[in-house]
Amino acid sequence: MSNSDHQNPSAIDGNTFVAMCLARAGVDRMFGVVGIPVTSLANRVVALGTRFIAFHNEQSAGYAASAYGYLTGRPGILLTVSGPGCVHGLAGLSNATVNTWPMVLISGSCDQKDSGRGDFQELDQIEAVKPFSKYSAKATDITKIPSCVFSVLDRAMSGRPGGCYLDLPTDVLHQTISESEAQKLINDAENCRIKEVNLKPIVKHSEIEKAAALLRKAERPLIVFGKGAAISRAENALRSLVESTGIPFLPTPMGKGLLPDNHELAATAARSLAIGKSDVALIVGARLNWLLHFGEPPKWSKDVKFILVDVAEEEIELRKPCLGLVGDATKVVEMLHKEIKDDPFCLGKSHPWVEALANKSKENVSKMEAQLAKDVVPFNFMTPMRIIRDAILQVGSPAPVVVSEGANTMDVGRSVLVQTEPRTRLDAGTWGTMGVGLGYCIAAAVACPERLVVAVEGDSGFGFSAMEVETLVRYQLPVVVIVFNNGGVYGGDRRNPEEITGPYKEDPAPTSFVPGASYHLLIEAFGGKGYLVRTPDELRSALSESFSARKPAVINVTIDPYAGAESGRLQHKN
Repeated sequence: MSNSDHQNPSAIDGNTFVAMCLARAGVDRMFGVVGIPVTSLANRVVALGTRFIAFHNEQSAGYAASAYGYLTGRPGILLTVSGPGCVHGLAGLSNATVNTWPMVLISGSCDQKDSGRGDFQELDQIEAVKPFSKYSAKATDITKIPSCVFSVLDRAMSGRPGGCYLDLPTDVLHQTISESEAQKLINDAENCRIKEVNLKPIVKHSEIEKAAALLRKAERPLIVFGKGAAISRAENALRSLVESTGIPFLPTPMGKGLLPDNHELAATAARSLAIGKSDVALIVGARLNWLLHFGEPPKWSKDVKFILVDVAEEEIELRKPCLGLVGDATKVVEMLHKEIKDDPFCLGKSHPWVEALANKSKENVSKMEAQLAKDVVPFNFMTPMRIIRDAILQVGSPAPVVVSEGANTMDVGRSVLVQTEPRTRLDAGTWGTMGVGLGYCIAAAVACPERLVVAVEGDSGFGFSAMEVETLVRYQLPVVVIVFNNGGVYGGDRRNPEEITGPYKEDPAPTSFVPGASYHLLIEAFGGKGYLVRTPDELRSALSESFSARKPAVINVTIDPYAGAESGRLQHKN
């Protein structure tokens, strides 16, 4: 840039210019880890009104950005340094892309003139992000910043949401430009932005008629909805459709709460029957992947007709359903409801299908409640989970956001914990990602400040991101982390005696952690509140006190190390 720009008091550098573009685009939250060359960028972003949440490592910050995208429906932003910072950020970016959540990873990169010469933290970051992102842009000059910033934000949201990447070379961040030119470039770039309204496909009326006819003629219809319906804010449309037709529904784990888990048409407790016997299944914003057994026998009937509602045409082409409706979940469900309303039908409580699911649900719930009713000490997974469920329900509305990760802890929690409001459950998701816990907690506390955040974590899951309890304390976020401490991954040493051999047989098992670890003391090191609990009364007391305080806390719950089992896929025994 010219010398006159450097001497011009109204000249701005690349850092300020990026911050101005983000502010114009409405970015109001950012997560990350700062350092060369992005520290100034973080400071400028804050000065222009964006809240920056600084983490200890980029993985947790990336998980926070991905979950923030899901909870708000707007891209979550992760800022990292170059090279290893960008690589660590790929964890969050890939998590967002697989879960189809909008997110943008912004990384500094080395000076362009030093590329290929072994510069500090040098990496071809555009190449590195390719497998994990929908789209990437590199601002090769200060004048390219506005178009690059707007393009990654827009692409993260267009079609099927996902992760995008923005590369900011060090030299570009140090270039300068006059403020008047900066404003002109921002205005020009904004005028060229993708207009979302033109990108959303509109479903043909004839397709809606076909879908309505299939549901009307079905003997055992089922409505399944997932994260896509949640991010689309489809809860009211789904409620209208379910309650006017009387069709039972089944949420995927993170679809829980779009309609309350305790709704009379909820088929969650009769999941195997609902899936196995359904003859027409309307799938809204959920993919027929491993979470739904790929839509194939033996879990599903070989004759089931799928009506698949998805924002991405390629998803429908991949799954080849009986009928595919490409469009936004809320709009499609509203159109379907309107079509059915003109010639209404309702299955009613005495309909054989509704009755069969209700009876099976009742039977399975009473079996589980009998197990939950027992106070088992030393704790198994069920006793503390029941106490936690009851404490969460007592909070009322707005309901807490529940973050759940771990093996047994997440599996048991999915069955026991009750979601009554939309987007109040965050778990390992489509990719089964461990280590998301604290990042998700922080995202939820920032995105939903009116809600308490409660994490129910296995000790292994907690360990991935435990240092971020300092971040909770630093920002005084209303997060209570409950650690199910059973001394390892799945529990303690699970090996058979004949497996314990070889020169390192005296080492702890690969699944073992230090027994009786004092996780509650970790948060106390930073000024938060820790609790050690071993009995039902101690747990009730800790929950009551920490929920009321709405301050950062860790509750270390001692679990029998032999209470769990190895887990990795959704186990549904009902």
